[in-house]
Amino acid sequence: MPLRVTSAGFQTTVQDAGRQGYAHLGVSASGAADAVSMRFGNLLVGNPEHAPALEMTLVGGSFLFDEAAVIALTGSDFDPLLDGDSVPMWTSIPVAAGQQLSCRATKSGARCYLCISGGIRVPPVLGSASTHLMTGLGGHLGRALRAGDELELGKPRQEAAGWWRLPDQVVDRLKRRVIRVTEGPQSDVYAARALSEFASSVYFVSEDSNRMGIRLRGNPLPWRQVCDMLTEGVSLGAIQVPPDGQPIILFVEHQTTGGYPKIANVISADMHAVGQLRPRDSVRFEFVSLDTAYELLAELEALIHPRSLVPFNA
Repeated sequence: MPLRVTSAGFQTTVQDAGRQGYAHLGVSASGAADAVSMRFGNLLVGNPEHAPALEMTLVGGSFLFDEAAVIALTGSDFDPLLDGDSVPMWTSIPVAAGQQLSCRATKSGARCYLCISGGIRVPPVLGSASTHLMTGLGGHLGRALRAGDELELGKPRQEAAGWWRLPDQVVDRLKRRVIRVTEGPQSDVYAARALSEFASSVYFVSEDSNRMGIRLRGNPLPWRQVCDMLTEGVSLGAIQVPPDGQPIILFVEHQTTGGYPKIANVISADMHAVGQLRPRDSVRFEFVSLDTAYELLAELEALIHPRSLVPFNA
């Protein structure tokens, strides 16, 4: 039986871990903007970590369940209601057939994830269920959801019994306003003071940011010299600086090549925090070594595990 979309919110899409290995075809990975929240949500409902879920942005949607399920809402607090009653975030929640979940405007970050036992069933494209909005690939008809859409749910895994929650101290560990970065491949293009200014300045997220790039506004970072570089492949989290000196974080639907110099790259362990940046949010950056970046990623991966969950009543 389907999950019925009664209200779609601002931008609600089906997302999973993304499609890797197609950059040479001009297709970036896409996937969840805050993959850590999605992975925890799937653990809470007994799904594989990367099962397809719904990603809501800034304003959530409303969904009618035609059959019983277990859900979890993770990421930013979208003030969720189940048949008009408040329900907690980061917790396994049983839903009966005929109940309606409504998610409202965000109270914290940018994105909330609705994970449902069994996951969302959509045809995979290039091995992934994720919606790539820029190209119209994957997800539900290659687009954001609309009122009236119906989504098929997968069959829950038998071992998904029990109600769980993620402790507050673990949730708090995921929050960051200082984003850690490694030095970029063209850092020598910038004036000698540019790296220290970049790490000591406060930037604000521009309203024209999207899943392709997080555009920042703050102290401009001047080039030391005219940079006439050839277009080259670019990676998720690369921070490009165009001639106006205002940084752009290449995000989950980034272009796969670019010709602007890159001053830094967000470390993998902090990409989930980039996914929670809203327009007008402030953000700062801190340089770390590549070895430190690997250590921080290992710590995060060790945290995303069923042992981090506790029984609901604990």
